Amino acid sequence: MTVTIPDSIAGWSTRGSTVVFEVVVDDYAEVWVGGRLTPVLGQAGGQLIKGWNAPNRVVVTRAAQPGRTVQLAVFAANGPLSDPPINYVWIRSATLDFHPTASQPAGLEATVVRHGPKMDAIVAPGTRIEKLAGGFEFVEGPVWNSEEGFLLFSDPNANAIYRWTPDGQVSTWRTKSGYAGADIGRYRQPGSNGLALDPAGRVTIDQHGNRRVVRIEKNGLVTVLADRFENKRLNSPNDLVYRADGSLYFTDPPFGLPKAFDDPNRELPHAGVYRLADGRLTLEAADLRGPNGLAFSPDERFLYVGNWDPARKVIMRYPVRPDGTLEAGEVFFDITHRVPGEEAWDGIKVDDQGHVFAAGPEGIYVLDPNGRHLGTIATPEHVANFAWGDSDRRTLYITASTGLYRIRLGFPGAGAGRNGMSAGR
Repeated sequence: MTVTIPDSIAGWSTRGSTVVFEVVVDDYAEVWVGGRLTPVLGQAGGQLIKGWNAPNRVVVTRAAQPGRTVQLAVFAANGPLSDPPINYVWIRSATLDFHPTASQPAGLEATVVRHGPKMDAIVAPGTRIEKLAGGFEFVEGPVWNSEEGFLLFSDPNANAIYRWTPDGQVSTWRTKSGYAGADIGRYRQPGSNGLALDPAGRVTIDQHGNRRVVRIEKNGLVTVLADRFENKRLNSPNDLVYRADGSLYFTDPPFGLPKAFDDPNRELPHAGVYRLADGRLTLEAADLRGPNGLAFSPDERFLYVGNWDPARKVIMRYPVRPDGTLEAGEVFFDITHRVPGEEAWDGIKVDDQGHVFAAGPEGIYVLDPNGRHLGTIATPEHVANFAWGDSDRRTLYITASTGLYRIRLGFPGAGAGRNGMSAGR
């Protein structure tokens, strides 16, 4: 069927509204929008088969334009498919719902500590922070899939990767995301942590329990990218980021081992920052006890790495040579003697202006390219990491303890497919 967006409904304009197509079929239904079916592993309903008079809801657009023509297609079939009955296929209902743009922004006004007027351009006064989902054990590693428009994030404690879609659905994208051993009870965080998309759009995963970095192929098969250095097992890969040339950088502290630094099965004496390029793994830095979040500057001249170490709460900046190797790092920002406690640095991201966003003890620290502290965004729960998302990459999706949040910012994230698609401890 072909649908044209009307100019108005019941006296109000449809421009900018969210349009949802809902169909209820007895038994099964698949829904195509604009010639595309977008099935995703773990997706519940939506375009995928959903049966026995269950509603399939598909967001047609979130920014309706009057006069725009959209093609919708519904494929219906009786079930169970292994023994289909001989009867009619019933379409119980088919509706196109228009939801006007909300007059008030969602969420609560964000609490921002501002150290000068420059912070206003990054987080405008009155900006709100919105909770999207909750009830998790400890969420981490968000990554935005710009092609399909959904967010993936890890729960290393629950050993799972979840998928959040803009219609509010949360589903399990992958179980046993980091470990499948029978002794899983020994682990506090056996699951996946950092997630990233490679240049081909394939999901790359840091697996704590399996002590390796893997890639999920388009057909679902698993490719091991790195699990050993100099024939010794890695500790527990934590965060990862791709460079524009396709090389992969990741941190490898021992946080995911059952006894962390004191684990008897630990094989490497250091916690490293590694680079994987052309199938070769190289140790680029080993000067931090707990290397964690990492992100490139917009021009890729520097790699920022946060250190989760209560005795040395620093963010390091490593110059990147043209061939991708790292030079000796320098301290970019240090709160060791200013902020007491056991919490240190976690995830890091960078916007296209070079501002560094770092998950720290008091929230999301915002630093300028010279290491000056511009301000701190307080979060409702302890923040672990974040990812740039949405079509303009100005939404920061935040994983914080048991909840998933988002906030709109003044500048888009740097390095589409790189910095906006990584995760940390």
